[in-house]
Amino acid sequence: MSQTILAISGKPGLYKLVSRAKNSLIVEALDDTHRRMPAFATDRITSLGDIAMFTETEDIALYKVLNAIKGLEGGKATSIDYRKASGKELQDYFTKVLPEWDRDRVHNSDIKKLLQWYNLLVAAGMTDFDELKPTEGDNIDDREE
Repeated sequence: MSQTILAISGKPGLYKLVSRAKNSLIVEALDDTHRRMPAFATDRITSLGDIAMFTETEDIALYKVLNAIKGLEGGKATSIDYRKASGKELQDYFTKVLPEWDRDRVHNSDIKKLLQWYNLLVAAGMTDFDELKPTEGDNIDDREE
């Protein structure tokens, strides 16, 4: 799963890598629509295994943060409604998840996106976040010609 769950800049939600084409990747939305579409080299595509959160000391890999949310929520969807929560509520919740988060570099929109991603993954039945650990040689751009 480390290189198959993707975030695409400018597009909401998360996507699963389905196939590779000559000039694009074929991705499927993880939401209820399961809509398939091409993602081109001009799109900023990031694997969840390559994302980290800023803390006061060092960056923490996203899978560790997702595991912390899973531990707090017991593997269920988040107890906070990130769409309606105030900035203070989001920050208080995130402090329970990651106490040493960098309050200057992590914005409320980042917390909302993280909680949205967590809920999408849980709804899709993907709760083994350790699978997001990047492994040596993982690269979505290694396309077969």
